[in-house]
Amino acid sequence: MNFPQAIHGDTPPNRVLHTLRREQPGRAEPLTGSSGRLSRRELLAMTAGGVVAATGAGFGVIRGSEPPPPFNRPNLADRAPSMPVAIRRCRSYDSQEVYRELAAAIDQTGGLRDVVAGKTVLVKVNMTGPVRDFDARPASETYHIHPTFVEAFCALADQAGARRIVIVEALYYREPMEQILQKAGWDLARLQSAGGHKVVWENTKNMGSWKKYSRLHVPWGGYLYPAFDVNPWYEKADVVVSLAKLKDHGTAGVTMAVKNMFGILPTALYGDDAPNEDSLRARVAILHLAKRKVPEGVPPEVGTEIPTDPLLRVPRVTVDIFGIRPADLSIVDGVFTIKNGEGFWNPGVARIEPHLLFVGRNAVCTDAVCTAVMGYNPTAAHGAFPFPGENHLELAAAAGLGTHDISRIEVRGLTIEEALCPFRMPPAPGATTWWNFGPHDVEQWGCPRAAWQPAWA
Repeated sequence: MNFPQAIHGDTPPNRVLHTLRREQPGRAEPLTGSSGRLSRRELLAMTAGGVVAATGAGFGVIRGSEPPPPFNRPNLADRAPSMPVAIRRCRSYDSQEVYRELAAAIDQTGGLRDVVAGKTVLVKVNMTGPVRDFDARPASETYHIHPTFVEAFCALADQAGARRIVIVEALYYREPMEQILQKAGWDLARLQSAGGHKVVWENTKNMGSWKKYSRLHVPWGGYLYPAFDVNPWYEKADVVVSLAKLKDHGTAGVTMAVKNMFGILPTALYGDDAPNEDSLRARVAILHLAKRKVPEGVPPEVGTEIPTDPLLRVPRVTVDIFGIRPADLSIVDGVFTIKNGEGFWNPGVARIEPHLLFVGRNAVCTDAVCTAVMGYNPTAAHGAFPFPGENHLELAAAAGLGTHDISRIEVRGLTIEEALCPFRMPPAPGATTWWNFGPHDVEQWGCPRAAWQPAWA
């Protein structure tokens, strides 16, 4: 594939909607919306059932109106850093279009040379679950990252002077990673050419090519785990890039650059049959359900009262994992994707085509903007739509990893209003599930622009 040497975006920066100005940045209230000042109660009322317990919905774990859980540490949300996020329109996976728009987005957020020049760059791709077509479309056009994004980034990283580019994911396969990537539609020769023949890859489901695991500690001591043992690439690399997909998530609410990093944990140590260097099992029993303990010698959970509900555990584990190795650059593929879940295994998932891509140097800021574009409130209370359990973006902000308050985030390229593509409708009062809800007066695969008022407006 022949990529041009440089593309510079000429779209002037756009600030996030002025109607979303917070009087106290980082705090839960008040918000100023198009209809005036909104209290937390009024905001939740706008989401039509955001307070789970009050509607009689069957989640039964936490109330959307309750404050964050007491983790006995300062809440750093007011001081959490903010960095610009770029939104670009990308209508297809044509290699030249993806390259052009990704290059422009990276340029709008500060460029790439100072991030990658002379460095080993680790790219964590989102290839959750098996490689399987969904709705007559390949995984890369529905719930996996598209290889064209990987190729385009590798070309840009090579041009910016990266020394080595390492593609990683914990895949549930015994076959060589090259074979799995080819099954997923990757052209590895073209990828190598795009990356200046600097590209290597490794399945990080175990220690892989290394002789032992690396132990990385959570800076604040952890919401649930104080440290994790991971494939050493996550320690040895100079730069980490989260290359994610724009999606809903059945347990975390949304999944983009932050939640993508959940997949860095080796199934050999955190899978359902751990310890097992040949494990092909998911990380459900230990991380989601607390039905098993981590193997002996692996850092166990902290605290005396260990939660067992996945709606509490998954958000906390997500932020703990992200905390051990925050991404230096976040890229989110929102060209073609799915809604109502993160994979074909979720009930009611359907294709959607936002025709967007997002780039930011702070993953929490990037995910907050993505969440708003999806029509959701990134600062929604724990248990409030779209978060069935704790809001992991809130937890990340409280830990000081980045702000999720979009009034504090500079949005460049498209505005949130221009990019708006609502994914799910809030549930009706008394509903027992948050999935399978959607506007009925829009095209099947399109993005409704005026079918409903998003929670953050």
